[in-house]
Amino acid sequence: MEENSGSVRRRRPTIRDVAAAAGVSRGTVSRVINGGHWVSPDALAAVEEAIRTTGYVANQHARSLVTSRSNSVAFLLTEPQHLLFEDPNFSVLLRGAAEALAKREMPLLLMVAGTPEERRRISRYVAAGHVDGVLLISSHRGNPMVAELLEHRVPVVSCGVPLGYEGRVGYVAADDRAGARTMTSHLLSRGRSRVAMITGPLDTPGGTLRLEGYREALGDQYDPELVIHGDYSRESGRLGMAELLDRRPDLDAVFVASDLMAAGALVALQSAGRRVPDDVAVGGFDDSGVAAALHPALTTMRQPFERISAEMVRLLLEVVEGQEPAAITLPTSLVERAST
Repeated sequence: MEENSGSVRRRRPTIRDVAAAAGVSRGTVSRVINGGHWVSPDALAAVEEAIRTTGYVANQHARSLVTSRSNSVAFLLTEPQHLLFEDPNFSVLLRGAAEALAKREMPLLLMVAGTPEERRRISRYVAAGHVDGVLLISSHRGNPMVAELLEHRVPVVSCGVPLGYEGRVGYVAADDRAGARTMTSHLLSRGRSRVAMITGPLDTPGGTLRLEGYREALGDQYDPELVIHGDYSRESGRLGMAELLDRRPDLDAVFVASDLMAAGALVALQSAGRRVPDDVAVGGFDDSGVAAALHPALTTMRQPFERISAEMVRLLLEVVEGQEPAAITLPTSLVERAST
């Protein structure tokens, strides 16, 4: 009985098929697949065209056996698990990194190390070679995870300046200090004279550098009584704003170091009967999805999250290939909305 042609499974193209289509040896095809070293430009172009026309897909498992690499990357969040879902910045960075790696046919493994036990477990896993490198998200000064990654010679690139490891770990950062100066100056330009601030944690780059930018913009007007420290959570923004109002009921503006904390600050202002921006102008930082959805919509500093993710992936893969760690600082931009 003749088999229905529609049920015949098409044979998967092999290196032999690619070599025949390109008119080169199988060894040349293998060298192209494994990085293109010692291949002439003409042969490289011919093999790449043959891969496209045949539909060949590399066997990543077999390739891993040859290269001693996993061909995967970890997205490592060093925060409590609930912040992965509460803070919108993390999901944006995760999506951007996954998209950048998908273009290279590499999977992204999500890991959360917010407790000592999670750190120990993940350190063992990563040190065993299950990933080629780590995208480190939200690292705090003194976090032992960074030292452990370096001890095990794991390639790593940080999102934000890796405090204490600036010379040893590559990073991609938004210009936190300049962005904070811009926002504080914007609030002052609106005629506000008592500009408060709710900072992020001072063991993070965003916490320290945004505070520095705020202080620089105020100069001699800086008043430590108008500064309170938060932890980037919505609740810390609410509590911080309430305490600032108790301390200084005459304040007329507040720069909040993240949009999520600003959302909490708006709740506290509303509870205290303060109108925004009539009584108190509010500025945030990030331009996450939260900002435009708030009432009133939040004036904020936009971080280029998609570019940050893409650059982190690029720099990490360079380190995996043996290059020295590099650092990139990207500009932020003011997004004006109704809150100022």
